[in-house]
Amino acid sequence: MAIADGFRHLPGHFDAAAQKALLIDVQDIIHDAPLYVPEMPRTGKPLSVRMTNCGSLGWITDKTHGYRYQATHPLTLQPWPAIPPALLALWHAVANYPAPPEACLVNVYDHRARLGSHRDADEADTTAPVISVSLGCDATFHVGGLRRSDPKTKILLRSGDVVVLGGASRLAYHGINRIHPGTSDLVPGGGRINLTLRRVTLPRSTACK
Repeated sequence: MAIADGFRHLPGHFDAAAQKALLIDVQDIIHDAPLYVPEMPRTGKPLSVRMTNCGSLGWITDKTHGYRYQATHPLTLQPWPAIPPALLALWHAVANYPAPPEACLVNVYDHRARLGSHRDADEADTTAPVISVSLGCDATFHVGGLRRSDPKTKILLRSGDVVVLGGASRLAYHGINRIHPGTSDLVPGGGRINLTLRRVTLPRSTACK
């Protein structure tokens, strides 16, 4: 099937040296904002990924309050660390959007983790793309249409790849089917890290119109 306009897969956008540098940035983020296990709204069922955030806002979810953004870590109650310069440079290079990202989700997958089909719809302005970076083991990614039931296209994501969900694909359903263990030794102990950049609020000039 054809993928909606605005979807881009940029294989190997970050070379080996840049991946190692990003991993150091991620380790620093996790030191300041420890990983935690998010929960589904209402049921409290834990997600199979561990996560944290960086940026002025972070995306979180729990049983009581559900999906949302907030300025502090849910456990430490401290502000999130800053988004690393390499990720800000990526945004400015490929986003084609007039304001910087406000949130960067850090999702950590072990070999059993999955991420069910979902769409990113908690942001005020969906004209801003969602941009993600893969580090570590290969993953089978899927992307579909605007309905959960729409046909899905599977893409193998490797370490250093970048995916852009913009334009007509911005609200497309997508997810991770599986991780392929042993395909990378970048992440200590194996597994995969995904970094997802998002703009959450309207830029001030737009919000004032």
